Parts: sequence; C-alpha cells; structure tokens
Amino acid sequence: MHDGYLVGLIGAGIGPSLSPALHEREAAELGLDYRYLRWDLDELGEPPAAVGEVLARARAEGYRGLNITHPCKQLVLERLDEVDEDAAALGAVNTVVFDGHRAIGHNTDHSGFARSFRRGLPDASLERVLLLGAGGAGAAVAHALLGLGAGEVRILDRDAERAAALADSLPSHAVVGGGLADELAKAHGLVHATPTGMAAHPGLPVPADQLRAELWVADVVYRPLETGLVLAARERGCRVLDGGGMAVFQAAGSLRLFTGLEPNAERMVRHFAELEGAHV
Repeated sequence: MHDGYLVGLIGAGIGPSLSPALHEREAAELGLDYRYLRWDLDELGEPPAAVGEVLARARAEGYRGLNITHPCKQLVLERLDEVDEDAAALGAVNTVVFDGHRAIGHNTDHSGFARSFRRGLPDASLERVLLLGAGGAGAAVAHALLGLGAGEVRILDRDAERAAALADSLPSHAVVGGGLADELAKAHGLVHATPTGMAAHPGLPVPADQLRAELWVADVVYRPLETGLVLAARERGCRVLDGGGMAVFQAAGSLRLFTGLEPNAERMVRHFAELEGAHV
C-alpha cells in the first residue's frame, strides 16, 4: 500500500492547466492521498532543454511520476531509462513513472484522443484527414487516427522537416500534405494539434473562410475549450470535437499509470465540465 502519491506536470506556461484539480479530485474519489503540482519552466526560468534536470529534481523529491506537456514531450525522451512501445512509436512522452531508480516514459495522448473521437464523432468519415502539427500532440493524433482506421492522413507543419519525419515514421497512408487551402478543400476532417488557440497563443490556425460545413473539425487545445477554431467551425456548420475529451481521457490514463487503480473516466468528464465552467 502506498502512503501517498506526489505527482506533477512539467511544461511551459502551464498556469491555466486543469490537470492538478482533475487528478486530485478523482484520486480523492478513489480514496487516495494524492498531490499534483506544477513545474512551470517559465516560472522556473528554465529552457525546455532543462526538462531532464527538472525531472531529476522531482525524482529526488520523492515524486511518483510526472506528466510532460508542451514543449517537452519529445525533448524528454533522451533523459529516460525506458520508453514503452507506444511512446517509442510516437517519439513522444506525456507521462513519466518513477519505478525505483528507473524513469519510464509512456504516452496516453494517443489513446486519449482515440477515446474522445469515438465518443464525440463516432460516425465521422476518416477517408482523408488533414492533421495540422507534427509535434508531440500531432504524433499522438496521427497514430490514433491510423488506429481508428483512417484511409489517409495528410500532415502539415510549419517545420517541413518535422512533418516529413513524422510521415516517414508512419505507414504509407500518412503523407506530407501540400498547400493548406487545397488540403482543406479535399479533406473529410481536420485535426488541429499545434499551440495556436491556447491562452498564450491566440488566433486561428486556418483561415475561417476555408472551413466548410461538410468538414468535421477536432481541436486538441482545451484551455480555452472554445478556441477560435472551435467557434469558427461551429459558425460554419461543421461537426466539432473540442479538446476536453482528450484532456480527460489522457489524464485518466496517466492516473492509472501513477497509481495502478482504474479511474472513473465518465466521472472525470463531469468534473472537467465543472472545472471548465468555473474557469471561463
């Protein structure tokens, strides 16, 4: 029996994160002594490359594990003792568990997105999907889409080399896309997996007038839940999946890894809605 769980989150600009409250409330429902703290690189005055040093400090302080978010999901890989099969395939880690002297990396983003998608857009066409963003979140989404049966995933990123590297790491029906307007016109769905739309990165990742009602749109950003993209897509009659479901289901997966107990994901969905309402 564990005396208590000390866990946390490493990332930049993570002050608005709902993860601490989401984890702590569900852990309380499970009868656990559980604390979840932020390690905000901006507040610490540390660059993203310092994620390894921050990880070592947390381990020395007795942490059970840490969630990893933007911009460290790929940088953390080389600082781990072991990476599970899913995280290795994605090339990105969002959960680190300390097991004795070993730091083991996992990824619950891809399963979180897949579960959210099946729940929120169960009959959406996956014949041709445009994915914006080839970072850690984009890699997770790409794998999830292929696992869901996508016919073709077209990847775009401001960093063309990063888009190419992600496409090369995936089966042949994931490819680098062409021009944004052309890709949007041909796509059945759009998944946005960049920081654009976050509180610290306001704006739209695509021109609103290029969205059309036949297109479904999914955003991985959840703070705010009603991103510019979500609002613009709804205005144009698109079926929309906001980032809340992925946030909840990846958190449930991380909590399970930290504690070995099965969280009640639907209860966490309800709590997330309460938290989001309180933070608007």
